[in-house]
Amino acid sequence: MVSLGIARCDRVFTVDKKIRMVDWSDILLEQWSDEGRRSPGWVLKTLACDFVAYAFAPSRRCFLLPGAPLQRAWRQNGRGWIQEYGQRRALNPGYATASVPVPIDALMPAISQAMVISV
Repeated sequence: MVSLGIARCDRVFTVDKKIRMVDWSDILLEQWSDEGRRSPGWVLKTLACDFVAYAFAPSRRCFLLPGAPLQRAWRQNGRGWIQEYGQRRALNPGYATASVPVPIDALMPAISQAMVISV
């Protein structure tokens, strides 16, 4: 258990976890969970969580990504990220997933910017 130093407020937050077994300089955003059937991946579909905890096992480093701003950042930047960083496919029995490896130093400012609304 990790203590985040947060005062008790009786509020419950839900967290989905993603763990990579190698330290990378990117966060792999799943665009299609089944590319052939065009089943949306977790960056596209409605998340059943408030945050995505994206961890790198070797360094024990974890990014707590807010779900709604992460997905808004994808809507604002996804096409450009696909063009700039390409896609990675994982072949599974009977289906393939497609993800985009967005560098952490590009993703984090995009999430921050996605939390700014201009009216």
